[in-house]
Amino acid sequence: MKTLAMIMAGGASENLSVLTAVRSEPAIPFGGKFRIIDFPLSNCVNSGIFNVALLTQYMPRSLNDHVGVGKPWDLDRSQGGLRLLQPYLGPNQSGWQRGTADAVRRNMEFLEEQREDTVLILAGDHIYKMDYRHMLRFHQQTGADVTLGVRRVSPFETYRFGIVSTDPEMRVTGFKEKPRRSRATLASMGIYVFKVDVLKDVLRDENLNDFGRDVLPKIIGKRKVFAYTFEGYWADVGTLQAYWEANMALLAETPALDLYDPDWVIHTRSEEQPPVMIGPEAWVGGNLISNGCVIEGVVERSVLSPGVRVSAGAVVRDSVIMPDTIVGPNAHVERAIIDKDVVIGEGAEIGYGVDNVPNKLHPDRLNTGLTAIGKRARIPAGLKVGHNAIINPGTTEDQFTADFVASGETV
Repeated sequence: MKTLAMIMAGGASENLSVLTAVRSEPAIPFGGKFRIIDFPLSNCVNSGIFNVALLTQYMPRSLNDHVGVGKPWDLDRSQGGLRLLQPYLGPNQSGWQRGTADAVRRNMEFLEEQREDTVLILAGDHIYKMDYRHMLRFHQQTGADVTLGVRRVSPFETYRFGIVSTDPEMRVTGFKEKPRRSRATLASMGIYVFKVDVLKDVLRDENLNDFGRDVLPKIIGKRKVFAYTFEGYWADVGTLQAYWEANMALLAETPALDLYDPDWVIHTRSEEQPPVMIGPEAWVGGNLISNGCVIEGVVERSVLSPGVRVSAGAVVRDSVIMPDTIVGPNAHVERAIIDKDVVIGEGAEIGYGVDNVPNKLHPDRLNTGLTAIGKRARIPAGLKVGHNAIINPGTTEDQFTADFVASGETV
């Protein structure tokens, strides 16, 4: 089946706080050396799909720099390959995208030029490994106009997803976007297979701007819509807690997401870095430590990206630390998410005390005891930062007016 993959990578995600203040969600580092976008891109090439379009909008520079022309995924091709589709100004269908369906509509000219008969629409912000060929085969065998990927979730989680109802043949009979209560437990994964002609016809209605919110409820009962059940690992890391948990899950003895499977390699743009160096006084246990890291202190149950330095006497526990961050001598970091190029001064304590006051500005985003520090922040020597605190990107030492940031505060 000739297939074009279109990856939705343009949405803003406020629930990820400081991480998406400087980049789009698909560009966030994950699992040490990877970015979130690496997973759908790798799934495409591992599934034999080499015609891929990446639709961007919100803060795309980091994402564009990472994917480049697609070489790490063998997508730097003269026929097909990887194309970046950006918002543009023009006489027809130009301007800012109003949703996932509208993003495709605004690139209809590109879609018209393709010779594929099937369009695979993917979210660019999920962590999973999936062979799309199985879903495409199911789509073909059922004769579906539209097939959506679904997975079973707990009844307590249904409010987070679009929930699908089906008949015994898996034909979709109903769809509710993030219902407060639902007996059905099949959640949409944001993965859709469309016949090209059906997609073009549906998108003629300019009131349909989002696939989940608008398109699916409109076409169910009018088109042949089927659901394909995916049984493997899948994570929506759209909150700080979910992002932290997905990283920590990689440290399990047998993680549900196997990053070391030679038959399903997760490709990425790898930086040239020297091997990990662990000093004579260092102690490490139960971590993922990437190339270029220098460890002279204690690191436990943490995920360290390339180029992280942990100085002598420093302690890092239960944390996610992104590239080129420096943890100074005798500093202490616990249950934190620390973005790129952060410098934590000597003797500073991140995740200090037992107080667990939710963040006062964003109590719904940060209330589980994590501390989030944005890109290129500078933490002064000796500063104590409590739980559920946010240090915004680029914060300088002189912006801290005291030597203590209480739990729930934002700087």
